[in-house]
Amino acid sequence: MSQLVRLLGRRLVALPLMILGVTLLVFVIMSLSPTDQARRALGESASEEALDLYREANGLNDPLLERYFSFLGGMLHGDLGTTSGNTPVTEVVAHALPITLQLTFLGLAIAIVIAAVLGVLAALFRDRWLDQVIRVFTVASLATPSFWLALLLVQWLADIPGGWQLFPALVSGWVGFFEDPAVYLNNITLPALALAIPVAGSLTRVVRTAMVEELDRDYVRTAIGAGVPYPIVVSRNVLRNALITPITVLGLRVGYLMGGAVIIEIIFNIQAMGQLILDGVNRNDVFLVQGVTLVVAISFIIVNIVVDLLYVVVNPRIRSI
Repeated sequence: MSQLVRLLGRRLVALPLMILGVTLLVFVIMSLSPTDQARRALGESASEEALDLYREANGLNDPLLERYFSFLGGMLHGDLGTTSGNTPVTEVVAHALPITLQLTFLGLAIAIVIAAVLGVLAALFRDRWLDQVIRVFTVASLATPSFWLALLLVQWLADIPGGWQLFPALVSGWVGFFEDPAVYLNNITLPALALAIPVAGSLTRVVRTAMVEELDRDYVRTAIGAGVPYPIVVSRNVLRNALITPITVLGLRVGYLMGGAVIIEIIFNIQAMGQLILDGVNRNDVFLVQGVTLVVAISFIIVNIVVDLLYVVVNPRIRSI
């Protein structure tokens, strides 16, 4: 428990510094944009006098460092600016972020289940035909980009001419689970699979390696020699110890999933963070792109901290230090 408290303390101390670094990087990059924010807000027909008044009123003529501190102050108060449609960025992000998180964590859950099953089977049937088949799957999934897989799933499984029509026609937009569970599951399954399969391939290799290392340890041979049934040794000891290692890589995989979700959302026309970024880029909406990028980056940092804490919780050797 003391190790968990120490790790939590270090992460909480480092969290503001990491967020500060992310905000600085995002702000500097977006400040290099050639987009005139005043003209974006007032329109192409605005006069130069009106543009100058807008720049002065919103601090666009201030030095970069002063504008950065002003941006930080607004962020601390929940103000990330307004979109080109004069809608607060925090409002549109608050609507879109939960959708991206649902897609990300459903994809992660599917990947974990696939990796756990295939990784354990590959280790138990090491160097046999089943292990070779699973190895082919992992290599193929690692070499498959999620966006390309998404297009294939739509072509093969959606209700379109030539497909297997396992899924009804995808409903444009987003329908919540409590609004219509059937439509929700129909809409989210293919995007989640497109995200999960490449991650499942990499996690399967990690699980297999960890399982093989545990199966070769002395305590396994000792337990079997003492008469403990092999399935009990595997389920109670080997599996529990082997699954500690894959947890360490989950944080990075969540980052990959969040980045992939942004692209997948555009392919499936899901109105979430990816669509916001695309709209912001198409409209040269600096505040929107800046706000969405910042929120995604901070979410990634927080998820990695949670994964680090989870590793300490499930690893008794770390807790005992």
